[in-house]
Amino acid sequence: METTSNWFHMQFAHLTHELGQGWAIEVSCIIALTLLVTLLWRVLGKRIVKITERSQTHWDNILWESLNGPVSWFILLLGLSLVADSVADRIDSNLAIYLPVVRKVCLEGLFALAAWRVTNSGEEEFIAKGRDATTVQAVAKLLKASIIIIVLLTVFQSLGVSISGLLAFGGVGGLVIGMAAKDLLANFFGAFVVYLDKPFRVGDWIRSPDRPIEGTVERIGFRVTKIRTFDLRPLYVPNSVFTQISVENPSRMLNRRIYETVGVRYQDATQVRTIVEQVKQMLENHESIDANKTLMVNFNGFGASSLDFFIYTFTKTVDWKKYHQIKQDVLLKTLDIIHQNGADCAFPTQTLHIESLPQDEPQD
Repeated sequence: METTSNWFHMQFAHLTHELGQGWAIEVSCIIALTLLVTLLWRVLGKRIVKITERSQTHWDNILWESLNGPVSWFILLLGLSLVADSVADRIDSNLAIYLPVVRKVCLEGLFALAAWRVTNSGEEEFIAKGRDATTVQAVAKLLKASIIIIVLLTVFQSLGVSISGLLAFGGVGGLVIGMAAKDLLANFFGAFVVYLDKPFRVGDWIRSPDRPIEGTVERIGFRVTKIRTFDLRPLYVPNSVFTQISVENPSRMLNRRIYETVGVRYQDATQVRTIVEQVKQMLENHESIDANKTLMVNFNGFGASSLDFFIYTFTKTVDWKKYHQIKQDVLLKTLDIIHQNGADCAFPTQTLHIESLPQDEPQD
């Protein structure tokens, strides 16, 4: 233990001898200046917060919250780098060669952090204002991908790696990678088509007549789209599938249709005309039925055991739950009209005609 302590003491003494007495004063001044700038930044930050709280827009809060942390780290990084520069200038070390590169890479990382935080906050702000979540998320993902690519290229350039060489390698390697990952690329471009054409967005109820796909869209990623089925199971569909199938979007319906056939007994044939007219009048006066859309109530067939008329109309609402409540009300009122006219709904019946009966045999 004593030997280790003596070794550290000797190393510190040797370093102090090489640095000279002026090193401590210079480092102390740099540290003091760094602390002073940090203090001034915090005081300025409090005033900026008060100003942003009084403003009507929320974007100044977003910019401040996104930049405050990276700027604080920048001040600390600058102070540490100046201390390292002071040490490197006084000793014979290769540290002076690498310090500018390290400082530049760190600054690029802080820039990426600030841009990333602005993108995240902007995405949340646009969605909170009611903008299309699908479009906002797509733009945010593209911006984040751009930030990553730009920062990586600048870092490689700072480290002395030739960007032109990387781009040339990417051209040849991209062909090989594209052939190996064609499914992945197909899903990526499928997501791009979804973002561009917008057949659906997050929160929509979709279904496909070509595949067993039905549910509510929860997330549209670059590879798969997450759909929550009506039995609450998560369904992950590759985006390339949506370029090959038909997709229905019931969430974008303007109305919902009621199409039902009602059968009346044959013995109530004289009441059919009156029943049909009253049902049509009821629908025309119903507050939840859209009278501007097609509205039809017509006798249309002689069934096997009933006289059939159909109801064809549209509700004003597209809400699935409310639609069924309206449909129930329409059918119950139709049943009331039938009963009020002394008629009733038919049920499957058969009439058996017997031409003759066998004679009873004489008994002994």
